[in-house]
Amino acid sequence: MAMTDSLQADKALLETALAQKDQTALEALLGKRRSADVAELLETFIDDDDDEATALALLEMLSLERGGNVFSYLQDETQQRLAAGMADKRLVKLLEEMGSDERADFFNLVGEDRREALLRRMARHEREEVLLLASYEKGTAGALMTADYVAIPAGLSVSQAMMRVRQTAPDAETVYQIYILDDDGRLTGTLSLRQLMVARPGASVADLMIRDVIHTRVGAEQEDVAKLVARYDLLAVPVVDDTDRLVGIVTHDDALDVVEAEATEDIHKGMSIGQLETGVSRVPLLKLYRKRIVWLVLLVFGNLFSGAGIAFFEDTIAAQVALVFFLPLLIGSGGNAGAQAATLTVRGMATGDVGVRDWGKLMGRELLVAGALGLTMALAVAPIGVMRGGEAVALVVAISMITIVLFGSLLGMCLPFLLDRLGWDPATASAPLVTTVIDACGVVIYFGIARHLLGLS
Repeated sequence: MAMTDSLQADKALLETALAQKDQTALEALLGKRRSADVAELLETFIDDDDDEATALALLEMLSLERGGNVFSYLQDETQQRLAAGMADKRLVKLLEEMGSDERADFFNLVGEDRREALLRRMARHEREEVLLLASYEKGTAGALMTADYVAIPAGLSVSQAMMRVRQTAPDAETVYQIYILDDDGRLTGTLSLRQLMVARPGASVADLMIRDVIHTRVGAEQEDVAKLVARYDLLAVPVVDDTDRLVGIVTHDDALDVVEAEATEDIHKGMSIGQLETGVSRVPLLKLYRKRIVWLVLLVFGNLFSGAGIAFFEDTIAAQVALVFFLPLLIGSGGNAGAQAATLTVRGMATGDVGVRDWGKLMGRELLVAGALGLTMALAVAPIGVMRGGEAVALVVAISMITIVLFGSLLGMCLPFLLDRLGWDPATASAPLVTTVIDACGVVIYFGIARHLLGLS
């Protein structure tokens, strides 16, 4: 973990207080920092010093409420390591202070024996809640949601509803949106806390609530849930089961985490890197090697086609050696243009801005843009062609530039759609893949044009 100056200073102060066994200073240092910052400090003791004992000692100095909050901010690996050194009784008390979704996530990290031991110490309601949330498939709304929400029956008056909200608010993750349920627990409406506060005390909740509730299903993909939150600017989206019973909510902060994780995954795929479960600074070297080597080896063999193309045009090259000077420039330009087009298309598909139905429209736009790009780049490089090989070579280079940039851009735009049609992730249309294909094809295009225009064998 890269440490900021502030973090380094905080760690130095903690180490000094620990060395001097100054309990008052330690409590003051931890007490005035936010829970997320304390969690980051604990991470540094493990990442930089491999000192679990100190991190555990600092965590146990905190109150249960604060400790549970700090524990929830820790990385999965850190939670596992610290939990291994904690007694079941203490760990359960920390878990009780965490959100229901965070508890479920932690339970999916620990082994079966430890999980059973912890469950035996939990209250029946919390035990059933954890088992339910932990049972949903990873990457779905069910696995992402929390069961800590405010819900009230539809038959209450505003004053009765306010009393119910006051009773349930302390344990809720958010109180700004209130969900209305029928007698069977089905979601029938929603209203904001603001609506409830400004309404007449005697008014009926059923008359005030919004009945057309934006919601999602427990099996929905988490990426789709995040898009729903972003599209409608929701603080939270309710999650219902197959019978329309409300089972949880996905809050906007959890949706933001999903957006960040999905964007990171797409970036990694875009550079031909396998999905990393943790940050790059935490991935074991062997795993990082395995994640990167497969595509690199495949692309090495892909580049052999470029070599084969050059070998095929050996006579053309020998007759006009000046052509070699422009080869890296041309195939590099085509690769860059293709990578740009692929990135724009993949991101547009990820955000829902474009779909397969837009292929024809995008093709026409890309033809115009890529043609203009190729022409501009050709005009920029033509004078160099004149200086290096004369007007004939300059013409070859200019026409090749336009053709290769056009080809690269269209390939980069079309490849994500093709992969999507085949059922693969469009992000696999990565810059390395696109540039490798364009390198091989660019060699053939360039020397083919040169052979034809220069009359070479």
